[in-house]
Amino acid sequence: MAKKKEPEKKKVNTSGVMGLVGSTVEQPISQTLELNYMPYAMSVIVSRAIPEIDGFKPSHRKLLYTMYDMGLLNKPRTKSANIVGQTMKLNPHGDAAIYETMVRLARSNETLLHPFVDSKGNFGKVYSRDMAYAASRYTEARLEPICAELFRDIDSDTVDMVDNYDATMKEPALLPTTFPNVLVSANQGIAVGMASNICSFNLKEVCETTIALMKNPDHDVLETMPGPDFSTGGELLYDEAQVREIYRTGRGSFKLRAKWRYLKEGNLIEVYEIPYSTSTEVIMDKVADLIKQGKLKEISDMRDETDLGGLKLTIDLKRGVDPDKLMAKLMRMTPLQDSFPCNFNILIAGMPRLLGVKEILEEWIAWRTECVRRRIYFQIGKKSDRLHLLQGLAKILLDIDKAVSIIRHTELESEVVPNLMIGFGIDEIQANYVAEIKLRNINREYILKQTRAIEDLIREIEDLQATLKNNRRLQKVIIDELNQVVKKYGQSRKTEILYNAAEEEEAEEAEEQIPETPVHLFVSKQGYLKKITPQSLRMSGEQKFKEGDSLDFTLETTSRAELLVFTDKFQCYKTRLSEFDDGKASTLGDYLPTKLAMEQGETVVKVVPAGDYTGTLLFFFENGKAARVPLSAYETKLNRKKLTGAYSDKSPLKTILVMNEDANVAVYSTDGRCVVFSTALLAPKTTRNTQGVNVLTLKKKAVLDFAALLADSNIKNESRYRAKTIPAAGAILKPEEAPQQQIAMEL
Repeated sequence: MAKKKEPEKKKVNTSGVMGLVGSTVEQPISQTLELNYMPYAMSVIVSRAIPEIDGFKPSHRKLLYTMYDMGLLNKPRTKSANIVGQTMKLNPHGDAAIYETMVRLARSNETLLHPFVDSKGNFGKVYSRDMAYAASRYTEARLEPICAELFRDIDSDTVDMVDNYDATMKEPALLPTTFPNVLVSANQGIAVGMASNICSFNLKEVCETTIALMKNPDHDVLETMPGPDFSTGGELLYDEAQVREIYRTGRGSFKLRAKWRYLKEGNLIEVYEIPYSTSTEVIMDKVADLIKQGKLKEISDMRDETDLGGLKLTIDLKRGVDPDKLMAKLMRMTPLQDSFPCNFNILIAGMPRLLGVKEILEEWIAWRTECVRRRIYFQIGKKSDRLHLLQGLAKILLDIDKAVSIIRHTELESEVVPNLMIGFGIDEIQANYVAEIKLRNINREYILKQTRAIEDLIREIEDLQATLKNNRRLQKVIIDELNQVVKKYGQSRKTEILYNAAEEEEAEEAEEQIPETPVHLFVSKQGYLKKITPQSLRMSGEQKFKEGDSLDFTLETTSRAELLVFTDKFQCYKTRLSEFDDGKASTLGDYLPTKLAMEQGETVVKVVPAGDYTGTLLFFFENGKAARVPLSAYETKLNRKKLTGAYSDKSPLKTILVMNEDANVAVYSTDGRCVVFSTALLAPKTTRNTQGVNVLTLKKKAVLDFAALLADSNIKNESRYRAKTIPAAGAILKPEEAPQQQIAMEL
């Protein structure tokens, strides 16, 4: 039998300790980790690096509570060094760490959307790596007005008060914030084996979302809270799928972009807002490196002109440089576009948990509800105590002279209270209260004034008890407080949301890599596509097609051109010609259903060159209806994408016409009739799958056959078929004006 492997042991050197010179003590490594490392790791996780449901780490909470205890919510500013010294009674980690915490919470540092410290002096800037803050002896601070929402009713037993590190003082375990500060204040912390990085959200949006969730637990958070909001502004490149994933899992990253403006007078660009996750120095260094490498020849100079007016990076352009193209290039190559990684790790009841946005708000609602319950219990207790005293006083009112007589005729002071208790049937607390009344107040008027509050107190206590028993009333209390916070402190978003920017960025990046060369496009009726270069076309013979197939249209264009491929499954596939290899006239070309990975049995109905998306598409359906949809409805800025619901599925599609301006069209029915009308009679629809309007009045068993531009039809006497209004039945076709077998679309 194999010998069991002994656990690895660690030799602990105890040289020079208590006479054990040169001796060692063997200890298993697992025991060393358990006894020495694990307590440290848990301390960092639970008591230092990870924020709790109130949105604060212990260092923040200790600093703010100290300032509150110093009366700095209402008093003038005091020296920061004084605050740091007082905070050391709660936070033993040193003055430097405490002051750094204050700097981050300060208004002038611009780290938080809603700062908690009203600062005076140099507190540095979050967007600058090298702009150092002044020493604590040179700066002053007090609490911002919004801190009243952090400490509201803290003296009403809303949160637990615990001992500080040496048990000489009490401090709150959490702050009873009246709004979900955990999502409003940005927070970052690195613990042991885990980290937390919470982005900030707009206070107004967070409060409104919380209210909506309390009213409807199935509320879609994304509707009222579309994305984060950062104190440095900038632009958020919105990707709904990505945002939903972050909201659901608590992990992911948001793409942020700087804001800039072009000044034509000086031929320069000013960058005035940058992503929260970078700094001006990092951007300047990266641009300088790219200029040295010869990758940014469009820039003649770049400088940091940040001053008291705010951030400003100035870029001087060389003559003839397109500012839009340059900034697109800089966004790709420098931290002017950066990502903010999210990791919503939060301590819930002392345990670290990775939560989504909705889960965080649900946890906050549950926690805040408990805070309100505790406050109401405290208020009931206070009012009950007051009621108890007044009820004792009311009994004295029945015979004031008797009370005076008892006190006068009691020889020993210690017997006054017991004698009052016996004389009026009151308890010791009530008797003590009566005994302490001043002599001048032992009159009927004073006692009546005091006892009039009894009925009010009884009503208030009953109302508070009813609130405790009714969850809706509890929720209303929280909702009213949230509405007050929004009214007092709500502000507009600083970070602008760009809803199509992520797609545009992908398209721009892809387009930059595609060389723009002239090509000839050939598309057959059965869905074969050939892309032929001018040189190859000159050397080619006749175009080859599959048996039974023929040319639908040909077009001179470039390799960057986009195509819209409509299918019989009411779908549209977008693609670029760059996706296709150069072909020859002697080949059949690429079969679009295969090339575009269409569904089984799906066939091509029409291929439409997208151009610059300024034209119009006319869809003609078997039921006699026609729909006019602008090409811009199919613009998505992506190289290749499948669009469902590309047109109406209520009736089979017969014809698609492409037009750049209004024209006359001829519409044919299967019973040999034709109607001619102007497309100006068709109003454009914004939705792609619109059913359209009736253009052809059909006889029994007849359907719309097809449609064509009047110029491409065989109509000679258009007045015979002309309709001034639609729908129209049209006229019977003359034999000589019957449609040709095939009408090709030339573009």
